[in-house]
Amino acid sequence: MNDLFTGKSKEEIAIERLRSFEPKDGTGYYCAFSGGKDSIVIYDLLKKSGCKFDTHYNFTTVDPPELVKFIKTFPDVSIDRPNKSMFQLITEKGILPSRVIRFCCSELKERGGANRFVVVGIRWAESYGRSKRKMVEACFSDSRKFYIRPIIDWSDEDVWNYIKENKLPYCSLYDEGHKRIGCVMCPMAGKKQMLRDEKRWPKIAKAYLNSAIKAVETRKRKGLECKDDFSTGEKLYHWWIHKPPKQDPDQTVMFE
Repeated sequence: MNDLFTGKSKEEIAIERLRSFEPKDGTGYYCAFSGGKDSIVIYDLLKKSGCKFDTHYNFTTVDPPELVKFIKTFPDVSIDRPNKSMFQLITEKGILPSRVIRFCCSELKERGGANRFVVVGIRWAESYGRSKRKMVEACFSDSRKFYIRPIIDWSDEDVWNYIKENKLPYCSLYDEGHKRIGCVMCPMAGKKQMLRDEKRWPKIAKAYLNSAIKAVETRKRKGLECKDDFSTGEKLYHWWIHKPPKQDPDQTVMFE
């Protein structure tokens, strides 16, 4: 894991990044902790850096139970609960979250860190979208918040090697074959993963269905349009999982 140009290990470079941008006002870093493999690494790097920080996990109400149980093994991680659950939001908004309408992220996952320097485990190797991120930049939706991504140039192999070399604990779902761990039935994961999640966590899937039924009731009560695939909660739930990706933008029009 040595850098070809500096001769330093990626661990050393990541720690130097944290020390270089440590807040000078004494507030310390806000560590955004999801319980996934990347946040486990940044949490450990922060401890090694000697930088002041406090750690927060934004509970979304649709996280895998195994993940929540794992996070609770970290006594210094603050579990921050939302004002409304995912299912309350779906009912109120009359929609299910999608790739286009991501109220779940803005209202459940991205809370906290205002006026702070937030440490996150986002990496270029994760996706095309994330490959465009910078190591340090301001939050596009909140200018009071800044992000630092100390392991942005790490590969998946780098992350797992670090976890193994440092004997760090990790969520058991990885041993079940999960490559990434996030909200159950996240639409960003695609149809196949949503179906796997539906089978793996049937109680959460049932809660999504019930909230879809209530969402359609909300729309009808408000006199809003409900086209064929949205005429009942059951149809909306089925469309949510099985829709072709190119149809996703239609939901923007449906729920304006």
